[in-house]
Amino acid sequence: MNELTTDLKSLHEATLNNLKSSKANNTLRAYKSDFKDFGAFCTKHGLNVLPTEPKVVSLYLTHLSKNSKISTLRRRLVSISMVHKLKGHYLDTKHPIIVENLMGIRRVKGSIQKGKKPLLINYLKSIINVINDQKTEEIKKLRDKSIILIGFGGGFRRTELISIDHEDLEFVPEGLKITIKRSKTDQFGEGMIKGLPYFSNEIYCPIVNLKRWLAITKIKSGPIFRRFSKGSILTDKRLSDQSVVLLMKKYLNLAGIENENFAGHSLRSGFATVAAESGADERSIMAMTGHKTTQMVRRYIKEANLFKNNALNKVKL
Repeated sequence: MNELTTDLKSLHEATLNNLKSSKANNTLRAYKSDFKDFGAFCTKHGLNVLPTEPKVVSLYLTHLSKNSKISTLRRRLVSISMVHKLKGHYLDTKHPIIVENLMGIRRVKGSIQKGKKPLLINYLKSIINVINDQKTEEIKKLRDKSIILIGFGGGFRRTELISIDHEDLEFVPEGLKITIKRSKTDQFGEGMIKGLPYFSNEIYCPIVNLKRWLAITKIKSGPIFRRFSKGSILTDKRLSDQSVVLLMKKYLNLAGIENENFAGHSLRSGFATVAAESGADERSIMAMTGHKTTQMVRRYIKEANLFKNNALNKVKL
């Protein structure tokens, strides 16, 4: 009997670990954060949190709609539903009171989502130029330039960018191969390889700058993008993904460019938009960015072609 109890206990623990591993850590944190906000709303109004009912969720979505985007409402709904499932409770998220309420909110607010600005070529060059003009140590300049250029050149998500280790790099005559071990759309760790060719202009070439960074730091293993401690001493600690955003905003500001509407995603969307402007097809763009569906890539292509294929180009005035 004791052996059976021990076996069941170990199976229970293993099952819990499997459930946790089924979602990325960032996703689990988002579920917890969203559900905490929902819990605070229910507690304030004396409503049941877990299990709850569709009417309560619908009230919460209406409450959120005053200051939140439709995409935020949908994410909160998914989080509330997932927590209920993990706790063994059923919540009908397809109930008419939820579905019809969301449709009504969407009609009132409109569904156009204003994304962050892409980092286009002119902005990219301005950032690199302003880094070169800084009165600071060359080692810091090389790190920051490498982060921005590799991030743009490979269409990286910021979490993918800071996760690159030296072991993931392979320099070849044509350029650089970078192995991505895991990404947002690759939850099972199948991995992918991105190929970055050399740029004709060395000043803005991701590979040339990365080689110089690795040479000056003598990094041979582990994270390639690391933090500095006081006194410009390079540590072995990996940069956080938020650091990518802060660096980009810092240099945009120094270049005299409004930086409020730029984010970490701007490197990735910038690559896709610039590639589309240059005539790259959606399959080639997706091969680099790792997008699994064409929906978002087609948005980049559409934006890139706003003026290229504009009907007014045919009008002679």
